[in-house]
Amino acid sequence: MNAARGVVVWMAGLPSAGKSTLARVVAERLAAGDNRPCLLDGDEIRAALTPAPGYDDNARADFYSTLANIAALLARQGHVVLVAATAHQRTFRERARAVAPAFIEVLVEVSPSEAVRRDAKGLYQKVRAGELRGLPGADLNFEAPEAPDVVARGGLDTEAVDRIIEEIERIRSDG
Repeated sequence: MNAARGVVVWMAGLPSAGKSTLARVVAERLAAGDNRPCLLDGDEIRAALTPAPGYDDNARADFYSTLANIAALLARQGHVVLVAATAHQRTFRERARAVAPAFIEVLVEVSPSEAVRRDAKGLYQKVRAGELRGLPGADLNFEAPEAPDVVARGGLDTEAVDRIIEEIERIRSDG
């Protein structure tokens, strides 16, 4: 296996679909090998950036462009970069694919009702109460990938974890 071959694995899906959970499970599996995982959680990256990125169309485009560039930079250094971020527009993920040395797109799929049920932050409730606007899957469209490399049924889908690991290993061995 070519340990220097980096890859970006982007977990996209509705808020509360299980993207971060899936990324953490994959990272734990990868850490046992020589794959050098690096987890970029969209919420954590947003919290770390100064000034804090906004949620209007331009700010979101800038945020996802920055996230894609950071992920690609790390992948070019040989890391397996696991990105857990909604990226509700296909163009955001297409841009990430274009700048990454290798790219795996994962759709973390749950029903809208399941996303609402799992929403620990209460975001969907805030949209219903009129306290929040622009939530993908609530009052903002989520453009699902047309042909994701892997589809995960929530964050604890062990078959999807295995498939992601297989895709990473295939890419890294082809390098």
